[in-house]
Amino acid sequence: MTGPNDSPRPRYRLGVDVGGTFTDIVLTHAEDGTVYTGKVPSDAARPASAVVDGVAGSLARHGVAPEDVEHFAHGQTFALNTVLQRAGARTGLLVTSGFPDLLEIGRLRLRDPIDFFAAPQRPLVERADVREVGERLRADGTVERPLDEAGLLAAADSLVADGVQALAVSFVHAHAYPEHERRAVGLLRAANPGLVVAGAAELWPEEKEYERTTVAVLAAHVAAQLAGYLGELSTRLRALGLRCPLYITKSNGGVMSLDTGTTEILRAAVETLLSGPAAGVAGAVRLARAAGVDRLITMDMGGTSVDTALVEGDIPYSTDSALGDFPLIIPSVEVSSIGAGGGSVARLDASGVLKVGPRSAGAVPGPAAYGRGGTEPTLTDAYVVCGYLDPEDFAGGAVTLDTAAAHASLRPLAETLGLTVEQAAAATIDVATAMMHAQLVPLLARRGIDATGSRLVAYGGAGPVHAALLARSLNIRHVLVPWSPGTLCAFGALATDLRQDLVTSVGETTATLDDARLERGWKDLSEQALAWYARQSSALYGPPRLRRWADVQLLGQSFTLPVVLPDDWPPTAGSLRTLFADAYRVAYGVDATGSELDVRNLRVTLTAPADLPLPAAVGAGSARPPRAHTVHESGERRRALRRRRADLPTDTVVHGPVVISAPDTTVYVPTGATARADSLGNLLIDVEAKEGS
Repeated sequence: MTGPNDSPRPRYRLGVDVGGTFTDIVLTHAEDGTVYTGKVPSDAARPASAVVDGVAGSLARHGVAPEDVEHFAHGQTFALNTVLQRAGARTGLLVTSGFPDLLEIGRLRLRDPIDFFAAPQRPLVERADVREVGERLRADGTVERPLDEAGLLAAADSLVADGVQALAVSFVHAHAYPEHERRAVGLLRAANPGLVVAGAAELWPEEKEYERTTVAVLAAHVAAQLAGYLGELSTRLRALGLRCPLYITKSNGGVMSLDTGTTEILRAAVETLLSGPAAGVAGAVRLARAAGVDRLITMDMGGTSVDTALVEGDIPYSTDSALGDFPLIIPSVEVSSIGAGGGSVARLDASGVLKVGPRSAGAVPGPAAYGRGGTEPTLTDAYVVCGYLDPEDFAGGAVTLDTAAAHASLRPLAETLGLTVEQAAAATIDVATAMMHAQLVPLLARRGIDATGSRLVAYGGAGPVHAALLARSLNIRHVLVPWSPGTLCAFGALATDLRQDLVTSVGETTATLDDARLERGWKDLSEQALAWYARQSSALYGPPRLRRWADVQLLGQSFTLPVVLPDDWPPTAGSLRTLFADAYRVAYGVDATGSELDVRNLRVTLTAPADLPLPAAVGAGSARPPRAHTVHESGERRRALRRRRADLPTDTVVHGPVVISAPDTTVYVPTGATARADSLGNLLIDVEAKEGS
């Protein structure tokens, strides 16, 4: 407590992003926006250790007492990596009798319909770990066959005896009539108190049976390990002295409290699968808006891939995402993985064509230039050979680049192709650019976006190196490199809102749909959302706002359009008809006025805005003189410069070719482009500006 003559204690906020290679830390002053960043190596075996070590080091380095931290939020790839590596709990699945092949049949879609040798997708639950349960509710909710409770418990005992560590339950029509499934989940939890039991309808009551079941399986597979990680993290942060609320970022671009119960930890297991990438998009959008940009393409390039989102005003969301082999229908930020990352290996295919990726050298041994035992040529090695990185000032001096090793790794490739090492490196970079271009153009086309009107926002360790090259290939003139691109996902964890998405199934046409049912459905969801909000630590967030919307399609069609009900519109079938006709006209250019509609789902989204100041304005740099450098561009050796980002005063304009180094990334500005430092610490690159302009 402060006395009458005491100054109030400073308040700080911590954002953390746990990646595969590094754990990023952002410490920001809650009042003036001053930001401090840091990185520590991630610990795959004990990810909480890296977080705690990074937080403790950051607080000590900047003289901040743990009790002065008022907010902690973090994103992670722990759950995602667990799923992709299938490293979670061995999961058993209990289904309605007659549906044991539910996961194997899936949607009967082939990933590549013209590949006669395509291997089928392997479910997360082995066929031997599926058990049928005697029960059946009809589509109208009437009981065809009562739940066989003894058979249910016997099936679970059989699975546990076989070594299953978690259970998922998914019964037919439980999204609309959950009585049997709810009873089954209760019985299983009572009989197996130490076992994770996930009910599909309890987690996400949407009608799509395969996708709904996948949600339960993913939750069961990940929940125990995630709960252990979050529990250890919470305990150790409290022991460190943090007394503030603790949050984790979600796939939908929001955050939720770490203090959760059984059901919410199960939801967290699937709601945080895209935690890190979603936080990065949120951070990029916030900083871009501050710079006056609302149409952007995000480019988060790390060691393995490039994650991108197409933003026109608001953060894009999807209810039809894919997570490796698995569909994800819980709303999430629409992020697509394209192209290659800095660690992607360059190779020749069977036809002698140069390819980059998808295999990556990873963190260990990593690119040859890192000196950790890697010998294969990677995109990073190509950057080194072409001079796009500063070997004397890379990663703030934490990593010494071995240029000789980079040359040696590319020499066999160059000899096979009949090129010099420099030409082979330039070709590797060109191929990576072409791959990103080829995968990004269809995404733009599907959204009807003209890339020339957007700005490319580059972050991640490798994004600012490659951004200008990709922008030129897409005819994008302007690139924005944020003030700390290597830690933007950690900043995004602080910039995200509290957010909760809820759904209920309808499955009725507007000819028979009662307005009272619409009103009741949205009212029930709103009450659930507000109850969730009441369980969160929300003091640092603004008041909650509820958005009502629905999945609607023309009668007889198979694909829905989202229809948002404005706050001042009545929740009636007439409102849905009017709003759907407008949405259908925009999407397809067809007038659907007067058509019969099929309302599949009602949804509610709750958001409470984060109260976070923008980063403080960056002061003038020291303006130390640049150093001489050489780059290889378009097959030519060119004289260039090397600068440190901290040495660029606000409004300084530099002309390419120039390599700008920073502790968390390197920015490459090619010939014919310029870069200007703005007052927020961003670098604004114009890829078409000419020298002297």
